[in-house]
Amino acid sequence: MSFQIFFKKGAAIVFGGLCVLTSIAAAQPRTSPTPTVVWGNDKKPYNVAERNNLYCAGYVQASPVNTDNRLVGAVQEQEQFMYAEGDVVYLNMGSNKGVQVGNMMSVVRPRGQVNSRWTRKDGLGFFVQEVGTLEIIRVKSEVSIARVKNSCDNFLLGDLVQPFQQRTSPVHVDRAALDLYADPTGKAMGRLFMARDNQEMVSREQIVYIDLGAEDNVQIGDYLTIFRPLGRGNLFISDEDESVSARDEGFQSNEYRGGKFSNQAARKSGDTAQGRVVTTEKAKEDRPAGLRKIVGEMVILNVKERTATAVITRTAQEIHTGDWVEVQ
Repeated sequence: MSFQIFFKKGAAIVFGGLCVLTSIAAAQPRTSPTPTVVWGNDKKPYNVAERNNLYCAGYVQASPVNTDNRLVGAVQEQEQFMYAEGDVVYLNMGSNKGVQVGNMMSVVRPRGQVNSRWTRKDGLGFFVQEVGTLEIIRVKSEVSIARVKNSCDNFLLGDLVQPFQQRTSPVHVDRAALDLYADPTGKAMGRLFMARDNQEMVSREQIVYIDLGAEDNVQIGDYLTIFRPLGRGNLFISDEDESVSARDEGFQSNEYRGGKFSNQAARKSGDTAQGRVVTTEKAKEDRPAGLRKIVGEMVILNVKERTATAVITRTAQEIHTGDWVEVQ
């Protein structure tokens, strides 16, 4: 036998000789607390460069590079001449040079002197490709055995070995929207003279090289604005000085002769329009200096003597080698 008992607010009910007094609290309906919605933070700080962009970006160096330590052999060199992650190689450096098991080494490949039309500096240095890292697994007196830990590209015998340097990526924090009309800051200004893999058009998260370095007091983590001066560096440059014809006559009837007053007619100078035709180039002559078109933003990852390596973080349109950069 089952019973259903319905309580009323403040009522006393007798059941089987047992008096049950309902309380106000018990009579009130039970309600769940209002849920609190916690939104995720989409603007948390994050690293602007990781993995390939942090350790495989390469750089342009002016000072001499140490060529004493090299890859001189590989376990599988009879079957292959290029090596990658997991392969075992031999180095011409052992306990005689202080190498120990567990040491990490960087592998680099100098590629030649850099000459670019996009810089006013003489002798930027030579481009150094970063190939990857090695981990020492066995040490002998004059030779070490290493396993390829990370490879940015194929390893080749003859590649140079250098001590590994831990790098820390600049942290991107919440920033205001890219100001497409920002005024010049007056700080160090240079050119984007080259991009990784010889790209001529680059976009977000791609690696570029600029002709600002330690001598210009730039530092890792500096933000730079990428821009083009108005009237220079355009992708399309007309071979004509005027966007419309400067003819006095033409494209009109002999009877009405209204052609030169059409909407496409040339502009005339002077208060009474009796002067010469005003060309586009002439109109630019007396405008204020410093007008520019902002196309993006970058952050410096690595600084050398006369140059720096940077990653593109924001773009307003495509970015090209030859574009100008300015420290924010």
